Amino acid sequence: MHWKSLPVLLSGLLGLAPAHGQQILRIFTWDGYVTAEDLAAVNRLLDERQIDVRAEVIQPYAEGPEQMFDILRAGKVDLSFLTLNYIQMQDGRIASLLQPIETAKLSRYGPLIPMLRRIPMGLGQDGRPLYLPFGGGAYGIWANRRVLGPKELPTRLDDLLAPRWKGKLALTDGQVQPNVALAFMAQGEEPFKLNAMVRAGLRREAIRESAGSGQPQQFLNALYAQVGEFWSTAPSFKPGLELVASYGVEIAGRRALGEDWQLVNFAEGNTVWMDTMNLAKTVGGAKREAAYVFMDYFLSETVQNRVVNGLSMVAVVSTVRNPLLDDNPGFFAESHFWPPYERQADNLMRAMSEAAMRAREP
Repeated sequence: MHWKSLPVLLSGLLGLAPAHGQQILRIFTWDGYVTAEDLAAVNRLLDERQIDVRAEVIQPYAEGPEQMFDILRAGKVDLSFLTLNYIQMQDGRIASLLQPIETAKLSRYGPLIPMLRRIPMGLGQDGRPLYLPFGGGAYGIWANRRVLGPKELPTRLDDLLAPRWKGKLALTDGQVQPNVALAFMAQGEEPFKLNAMVRAGLRREAIRESAGSGQPQQFLNALYAQVGEFWSTAPSFKPGLELVASYGVEIAGRRALGEDWQLVNFAEGNTVWMDTMNLAKTVGGAKREAAYVFMDYFLSETVQNRVVNGLSMVAVVSTVRNPLLDDNPGFFAESHFWPPYERQADNLMRAMSEAAMRAREP
């Protein structure tokens, strides 16, 4: 997650050499998503079905939209794990490299959460999905419940500006767009209002909306002034930090250490993301058949329970317990999904973050 940092789980190649002439299904994934056990299970299924293909994870792991586009364009990938908003970035250049998902070929498609099946930014020009959901999460604020009782937790984003949290908050300075989204949500606006304005052709209005004298910028300045630690690729959980921004996938590792971090459910909600499975346009024949076996397995309860309990993410099927969805049924609100950012909107959000950083300086 790159803009998301994922936990290092046992993952990588199965370590078995393919039989002579056997095709390889090349899987391009974020670190930790596909374990050696997953590959072994999928390859057993392929053997049982007499599909002469072996699934393998390629290197390097996914890091971000530019890197993923380059590797997909080079034809080095058969099945990828793209973050949903990457697909239509920069006029859909990644979308042009993908083929539609034939959902009828998936035996486990039925339990897929309906609201995740046809998100507009993941559809091709013909209206067919270019993605299959794998797991999602939020860029949210997680509270250290070892030191914070339920009555001490902030309930609205404005609460983060209270003196109580000075130096106790950690945010990212890597992917800053979700930070800017918090500033707009705190004003009662849509999180990615700037992007929506630019897409609507309201470029001058977007510039005015992001101005230094505006309320979103003033909130962002005050929020950054509260931060005790900024992190770039992986959240900081240093002693003394009580509220830590995270994409969620790191939380399972903290809990394994005996810590208790819980997502703060702000009244304004959180911005959300989803990682997906995708097929390269060039994949056909036995490899395409193998890819559907792989994707179907990744909708299984075995994998989706690991999405929740091992990766601290939100599962995409209704057959497993999903605590974050149970606590917030509106978690995957379409308006809160990270969009494929327009270049000008992205530049405006980065400029707002840079201005807030400068305002921190003594």
